[in-house]
Amino acid sequence: MSVDVTNETVWRIDPEVFSQLGVWVMSQMRVSIQSDLTILFVDPDPIAQLHERWMNLEGPTDVMSFPMDELRPGDGSAEMEGVLGDIVICPWVAAQQALAAGHSTMQEMMLLTIHGILHLLGYDHVTPEQEQQMFGLQRQLLLTYFAVRQKDVPAATLPAGSQNLLAQYDAKHPGEHAAGHGGHQ
Repeated sequence: MSVDVTNETVWRIDPEVFSQLGVWVMSQMRVSIQSDLTILFVDPDPIAQLHERWMNLEGPTDVMSFPMDELRPGDGSAEMEGVLGDIVICPWVAAQQALAAGHSTMQEMMLLTIHGILHLLGYDHVTPEQEQQMFGLQRQLLLTYFAVRQKDVPAATLPAGSQNLLAQYDAKHPGEHAAGHGGHQ
């Protein structure tokens, strides 16, 4: 099982945390150890372009998922194998949401990673029942991960003097606002 983590932002993000989280969540969901996942951290402009292109929605969003082999969770007797897909996360939007939710940016990005993996596995939250199932599962997975990890997660930080790229995006695109969850393709 490989989880490739790429950070194209100025945010200081420990890729090992997300690699370990991805492997752990895929194992909990009974996805084969032969499966691959990519997690990409990007700035507001690139995710806004993806959001427009694939969802026909304006503005940056927190996370987008791009499934590849349409894997589904294993059923206990068989594990699904293949390329799970790509998850794209915008730390700028995650930081804004974390502030509103009262937890750290790192916790928000970890939650978004789990959310993205669940989307890649076919979960959605279109109906209230689906939302309750998916959001309950992602919360359970995150809390269980923190319990079994037994060591602190390093914070995601911005270098001193970094410009707020989300504010810059908003200034260049009046009328567009960072959206919440952007969904999947």
